[in-house]
Amino acid sequence: MATDVLILNTAVTDLRRPDFTFADELVGKGGLAKCKTKDMPSYSQEQLREWIEQGFATAGGPGNTAPLIARTGLKVAVGVNLGKGDYDGLDAQGRFFHGVMTANDIDMSATHVHPDLPTGTTFIHSTSGDDRGGIAYFPNANNDFDFEIFKEAVEKLKPSIVYYMYSGLSDRGDANGGRDLAEFIKWCRSKGAITIVDSHTLTGNPGELIKAGKSIKEYRLLEPLLPEVDVFFTSCDEAKLIQNTLAPPRTWDKFTEHENNLHFLQFLTERFWLKACPEPGRGSNKTKMFGVTVSNGAYEMHIDSQGHTGGPNKIESHFMGGEVVDLVGAGDSFRAGLITYTAYNLNRFRDGSIDFAEAVQMGNLFASLFIKASLEDRYGNIKAYDKMLKVVRSDMAYPNFEALRDALNKGD
Repeated sequence: MATDVLILNTAVTDLRRPDFTFADELVGKGGLAKCKTKDMPSYSQEQLREWIEQGFATAGGPGNTAPLIARTGLKVAVGVNLGKGDYDGLDAQGRFFHGVMTANDIDMSATHVHPDLPTGTTFIHSTSGDDRGGIAYFPNANNDFDFEIFKEAVEKLKPSIVYYMYSGLSDRGDANGGRDLAEFIKWCRSKGAITIVDSHTLTGNPGELIKAGKSIKEYRLLEPLLPEVDVFFTSCDEAKLIQNTLAPPRTWDKFTEHENNLHFLQFLTERFWLKACPEPGRGSNKTKMFGVTVSNGAYEMHIDSQGHTGGPNKIESHFMGGEVVDLVGAGDSFRAGLITYTAYNLNRFRDGSIDFAEAVQMGNLFASLFIKASLEDRYGNIKAYDKMLKVVRSDMAYPNFEALRDALNKGD
């Protein structure tokens, strides 16, 4: 049986503790940074395992997407590097990540055990209130992502959708100025897969950099990549940094956020979509969908298989009621919903007749359910696809999280 969705790269175990103050020292107060393996704290495997068993760990990267998609009824596989160790062949972090995936019926047959580097690990200084702590990410084995190894997984699993997480976080995956990843994505498309890639937030203080018109070198990796990708969504802050990096900086604060989001999507259309589809109306068969996520929904723009553009459109979320527990993984879970909808409507995506607004609203629903879930049960609110679709199509603005859960649980 062919796989519906294959998610690649950035296997990571996120560890959150109030005593991880060293994260602030490594990346700055409230900062986020990719760190070097040699700087990783020398906690023993026994200590890491103890924290994991005490509930201080969650599975990041594909852990924010794969179980969500699988719970709707799709067949999902994950292809990642995990570190070698004494826990049934894996290190403590890798065994935890692997266990979370298999417990959620994820196919882990494409796991590559790295002989030298540990599993990717993030240390998060959890704080109370609005005082955000540092987030120190150590890519470790993710830094050595070998496309030739995972081409074998694509050949074997024959996925309808390939989702690579993330551009900008793997030294080997990002080699050759991003052209290696672009060639891999192009190859996946030649195998019939719809492709989606995202870029991770690469700074802990985007506001200051945006105001100063700064560029982020890792976003230059998108230059060869975006023409090859079928679906790309980014956050509103990231959108500004991406454009500031790939084009002359824009004075964003002179315009409304709505105007800025429309401007960014028009920029992407002219820079990448029309480059990938230079002859509109000539049957290019290259449906594209790009967008920007915002606090109350998302903007989308698309080009259909005939080269006709649609949008930009804002799709406001109907699911904002309720308190947010943890924003980590909000973008990942949004893309999980988008991918789920696309997987259930593959032919309509390919010919450009998919309901793009409904696809985004499915993303909004997934994100809301994920960021409002307890850390002990990140996936439990996701239901079978028909129930999720019924809620999306109800066109209701749910007043609180309890009403939304009741609607999803109806009939259980």
